[in-house]
Amino acid sequence: MDISLVGAGKAGTSFFLALSRAGHRVTLVHHDELHLLGPADLIMLTVPDDRIAQVAAQLAPREGTVVAHASGSLTLSVLAPHRRVASLHPLAALPSGELGATRLVGATYCVAGDEVAAEVVRSLQGRVFTLRDDRRTAYHATAVVAANHLVALMGHVAVLAQEAGLGLEDFVPLARQALDDVVELGPHGALTGPASRGDFATIDAHLAAIPESQRSTYVALANAAFELAEERRSKSRA
Repeated sequence: MDISLVGAGKAGTSFFLALSRAGHRVTLVHHDELHLLGPADLIMLTVPDDRIAQVAAQLAPREGTVVAHASGSLTLSVLAPHRRVASLHPLAALPSGELGATRLVGATYCVAGDEVAAEVVRSLQGRVFTLRDDRRTAYHATAVVAANHLVALMGHVAVLAQEAGLGLEDFVPLARQALDDVVELGPHGALTGPASRGDFATIDAHLAAIPESQRSTYVALANAAFELAEERRSKSRA
């Protein structure tokens, strides 16, 4: 398939490498290089969400070309000027082109619109699922929490580790164990620690010991842990 990618950031570079290795003929251009686009079966926009509608409106593809985007939160309406439209959003973190390309193979994709999107996913050995338009934003918010907010959490851990005279690497095995427990036991079964047992004295001691700049994050997460613990108790009483 002849595929043109518009947007040469991390996502665009990841798709360029993955699709090229899957046997497609792929061209990658920046959003301000649309004049370099040639005939293509698929034009895929990997620009930031707030640029998709603008860039799509500037395209003049040949008859039959599918125009798609890779946004998780946006519907096909942002591609409205075009007749054949699609979207494919991978549930994969793409921090660099090379690592992203590896993760795109075999990933799970949320797809919509023209069947070409599902065809591309299959060429990457991926799994396809679909959502109603009114659920896309909630889906994307969940993906952001699962990936980006998890990274932010580990940034919080790194600051606290330094305060304790240690490093992030000392706590990564513990974090991996906890995530494995969530997979095996679910969030309620995996929860341990002072919030799990209602140990307010320990939590107060923690707050006194950590930097003031980190306390609001700790409190927010402790409150979430309290809620999880209360849900577990309610279920056990039912």
